[in-house]
Amino acid sequence: MQRKKYQNTLIYLFMIRIPRWLYILRPPDRWHLPVIILLGVLTGFGIYVFIISRAPSYLSDDPATCTNCHIMGPQYATWFHSSHREVAVCNDCHVPHDNLFNKYLFKAKDGLRHATIFTLRAEPQVIFAKEASIGVIQMNCIRCHEKQVTNDAVSMSMRKVCEVVDQERLCWECHREVPHGRVNSLSSVPYARVPLPASPVIQIFPSPERRD
Repeated sequence: MQRKKYQNTLIYLFMIRIPRWLYILRPPDRWHLPVIILLGVLTGFGIYVFIISRAPSYLSDDPATCTNCHIMGPQYATWFHSSHREVAVCNDCHVPHDNLFNKYLFKAKDGLRHATIFTLRAEPQVIFAKEASIGVIQMNCIRCHEKQVTNDAVSMSMRKVCEVVDQERLCWECHREVPHGRVNSLSSVPYARVPLPASPVIQIFPSPERRD
């Protein structure tokens, strides 16, 4: 009786009408403590995964974010030493830019796939773009180089090339070195200096000599 009176008091205080189905989810009295402990463990684990995976960094366009997974070292190094470094970052080429929703939806799907493969250590020695990524990259090539593709002078002198690009050929079938060179495997640039991230565990729990 007292518990029911207490619940009704809370309802009146916060003006909240608790749905009937919500009471079904309430555990029995003897399970209250185990459920609270379990929820605390799951919450702590979720926060730990959020921090250890550097999840907030994936909302940015910083190319160094891609090196959170060390297998992207060759791609970062070859981009860094290419002419594209001055005008484009990873997201300029590898995610759609037709609207903001599609951009972050594609990043989320692609990121989850990459994280899963990397966590399971199932990455192939030779990395190729998937079909969805190929379409996005091709559209971004045309988007950035629209003046060259649609320029009348270029179209007249390279009519066949422009027609083929619009219909069936991919830009990098001819421009094979742009921007990653002929990267064939994860070990193709083993001594490249890339901004590999420091362990977030050390940053959260610094050793005694690191503490100020």
